[in-house]
Amino acid sequence: MPEPLLQAVSLECERDSRLLFQNLSFSILPGTVTRVEGPNGSGKTTLLRILAGLNDAWSGELHWCGKPREQNRESYLRNMLYLGHRPGIKPLLTPLENLRALMAGRRPVSDEVLLQALAGTGLSGFEHVACRNLSAGQQRRVALARLLIADEPLWLLDEVFTAIDAAGVEAIEALLQQRAAEGGAVIVTTHHDLQLPGMKFITLGAGENDEC
Repeated sequence: MPEPLLQAVSLECERDSRLLFQNLSFSILPGTVTRVEGPNGSGKTTLLRILAGLNDAWSGELHWCGKPREQNRESYLRNMLYLGHRPGIKPLLTPLENLRALMAGRRPVSDEVLLQALAGTGLSGFEHVACRNLSAGQQRRVALARLLIADEPLWLLDEVFTAIDAAGVEAIEALLQQRAAEGGAVIVTTHHDLQLPGMKFITLGAGENDEC
């Protein structure tokens, strides 16, 4: 069995004096898609933000490639891609400008590659339109274009199917399967009925949590 990319041991988190989850342990292996499931308010987004390093109000252990994450934080952040349930784009910038900004500090990417990614999410003809003039679905596609040029081994995706039409949903499902087939790992939350071959699950809001 390959070494896990990410391991969580006995995670616990409270919010507003309410326990969201405790004794939560899991291992994320290369080549897998893992869905975080549970009722509204069970902590799905909170868990992804913890994994992304955006929430420090938790206890337990997180390991990246066999080492404590905090001892290997720079490597972790460099090799992890997080897309939140909000598009995270700047409305005054165009899709091309937003994609440039999203890639800043990661690695150099030519405008040709960025334009191809935008075309791949159905934004041909809108590359130079201010995002404030785009629909919610089009704004979401700007953020999703990031996935078409991503080389990070771990993806954390929160409600990635929001405001996406049926054709877009199929394309994203295929992209997640491709990422796993290439040896990457995906952790995703979604209200969409996502069913992929070999998909793993992390279930919240069900009492004691066991390793998956």
